[in-house]
Amino acid sequence: MAPVIVTGAAGFIGFHTCNALLDRGDTVVGLDNMNDYYEVSLKESRLERLVDRKGFHFERGDVADLAFLEAQFTNHRPRRVVHLAAQAGVRYSLQNPHAYVSSNLVGFMNILECCRHHQIEHLVYASSSSVYGANTLMPFSVHHNVDHPVSLYAATKKANELMAHTYSHLYGLPTTGLRFFTVYGPWGRPDMALFLFTRAILDGRPIDVYNEGRMRRDFTFIDDIVQGIVRTLDRIPQGDSTWTGDHPDPGTSKAPYRVYNIGNNQPVELMEFVSAIESALGMVAEKRLMPLQPGDVPATWADVDDLMRDTGFRPSTPIREGIRRFVDWYREYYRR
Repeated sequence: MAPVIVTGAAGFIGFHTCNALLDRGDTVVGLDNMNDYYEVSLKESRLERLVDRKGFHFERGDVADLAFLEAQFTNHRPRRVVHLAAQAGVRYSLQNPHAYVSSNLVGFMNILECCRHHQIEHLVYASSSSVYGANTLMPFSVHHNVDHPVSLYAATKKANELMAHTYSHLYGLPTTGLRFFTVYGPWGRPDMALFLFTRAILDGRPIDVYNEGRMRRDFTFIDDIVQGIVRTLDRIPQGDSTWTGDHPDPGTSKAPYRVYNIGNNQPVELMEFVSAIESALGMVAEKRLMPLQPGDVPATWADVDDLMRDTGFRPSTPIREGIRRFVDWYREYYRR
């Protein structure tokens, strides 16, 4: 069976996606550069659990290295690709913008070229809810215009969607972009709020609550995200015959191209989120109310009707259950 290539395989979403594909019998080739954006030991722990599984093969390298990437496509002859490798983080993009150009732009260009030349039947790639930028009409819909990003990270993800559309149009490469909305859960990223808050509370340190707590996020549990990725991978997009350039719909195209929101469709107030962490830990957090940070937006809310209609996607994990499952994992992994 031709394998699925998953980039960013040692990352949070990549690790869970590889497991889900292996669970259903797919062969998976995982790629990752194992960079030190956050603690490498956590990536290594995820990877240890993958390499022991039948059907998984790991190659260490960077998607920004075209020679490395070309070799993987030539040697493994994949039929589908799930591209999750990226330089993540809104705030970090203010400090190290060049990392985003290398990984998110050059790396994505290399992925598109390899998919084009190796006749890949479907490329599913990670976009982000951050592309909505300065938009305020809620819930965010893939049929809304997204031309006002407020961080370089968001701009690179919007650029990925534009690049993918070009390859779908020019070469008939089927591509699907998934705009992830604040993913959380076991094995999560240490730079994200749930991880930061849990660690600080257990250490007896205060937590920084941005926009003085007046934030709303469409927190989405990792199992729901992976369900959406796998369902999307199995649905190869076709051109939309009703699409017209007179009234261009940003979410579809005459080309085999789609973009979907993948979220919980139930935004949660930040203070409720903190309360759920406190309940799961049995501890009360000391809160430092902080202003809204550059590049951040005060609210996100995903309209997931298109994804539900087309793939049967159904987010099903309540926020308090998801946080409890993260805290249980955290306590076990760090022996806290």
